[in-house]
Amino acid sequence: MTRSEFDDIRAFLADEATHAGDLLRVARTLIDDLEHARMREAVLRTHYLRLLTAARASVAAECVAASDPLAFIKHELDARGQMPEDGEAVQRILADAGTAAALLAALEDAAPRRPRGMRLRRCVGTGRRLPR
Repeated sequence: MTRSEFDDIRAFLADEATHAGDLLRVARTLIDDLEHARMREAVLRTHYLRLLTAARASVAAECVAASDPLAFIKHELDARGQMPEDGEAVQRILADAGTAAALLAALEDAAPRRPRGMRLRRCVGTGRRLPR
């Protein structure tokens, strides 16, 4: 869900004219969305773990001078249909990797700075007040 969708839901819940049946419908939708997000996270974690395991196995294979230390990574990439097939794809992948490395370096250099002084409180919605 996007930030604006959350804001819309907050406004809907804060509206006193909202009926209980409408709230139940929103709750069911949110539970369905949460379950879908959890499933996507589980799949992504599984893919990440498989790639991490393949990378570690490839490094270990290189340490013992195996004949094809990249076999583990090649197998994972091939299973996902991500193996480069021709020279053009290889050059594009290398260029993308260089660009990604540069972007990551720029993000790490531009770490957010914490503001000094008092922290401002934000109130969202029409029925909220600052604590006294």
